[in-house]
Amino acid sequence: MTTETVIDVFEEHRPVLMGVAYRMLGRVADAEDVVQEAWLRWSAADRTDVREPRGYLVRVTTRLAIDRLRQVQSRKEAYPGPWLPEPYVTDYMNVVPDTAERAVLADTVSLAVLVVLESLSPLERAVFVLREAFGYPYAEIAAMLDRAEPAVRQLAGRARKHVDERRPRYDVDPAERRELTERFLAAAAGGDLDGLMSLLAPDVRLVGDSGGLAKAPARVIESADKVGRFVHGASRQGIADATFRYMEINGGIALVVLSGGKVDSVFQLEVADGRIQCIYIVRNPEKLLSLTVDE
Repeated sequence: MTTETVIDVFEEHRPVLMGVAYRMLGRVADAEDVVQEAWLRWSAADRTDVREPRGYLVRVTTRLAIDRLRQVQSRKEAYPGPWLPEPYVTDYMNVVPDTAERAVLADTVSLAVLVVLESLSPLERAVFVLREAFGYPYAEIAAMLDRAEPAVRQLAGRARKHVDERRPRYDVDPAERRELTERFLAAAAGGDLDGLMSLLAPDVRLVGDSGGLAKAPARVIESADKVGRFVHGASRQGIADATFRYMEINGGIALVVLSGGKVDSVFQLEVADGRIQCIYIVRNPEKLLSLTVDE
């Protein structure tokens, strides 16, 4: 391959590599580091026998992500307060024309699923991501991970069972989610406690991630009464010169709050049966650095 071809091939597959790395690690910066290391290995490799560049690159990226995941697990264990994945801007409209495929990709990158994936072992997580998000056959996954196919099938079964048991059952109707997000903003910004309470499921949960670097609940808040009053109180305090944007983040609509032109927080709602079941709030400034919002 010429230098130009080497670069072009890698750039063609970069979105997939980033998708694998982010689902493995839950942080954009860590995923970008892994993809950059994959590029260095690709550019320096003997590619004579590489018949399928995508498979080769996914294998390299996955193995690097497994190593990185093992390194950062202790960092997450010492994390102050609830931990949420770093918000990841997703827009499959121009690259994934198939609605079913788009739904799968959105589901496997959702905050709810990524939180559950944190409890898997690195190998289980790799198998789940490659199988469920990208549809790789077991034989190919086994080759990528240098494992026997029966062992990979067992890992996949355990991971799938674990995720199915722990993942919340939320609707993914984009229109309903958008409508409830807009109504949530209107009620919160307008100080309408009754309107806010009418949107919440009785057992709603609020999970806030500040990393100890911003104001957010130190524990998960549960029940409509507690969550409603917390949101109402926080909205009354307000944020100086706050403005709001809607963006597709982690496969679904999210409310982005800006202050002074910078992202202050990201709200994402999980919805089922016409009610808000969970509110995720990311306020850790280190996790908001990668978000760029047009003014």
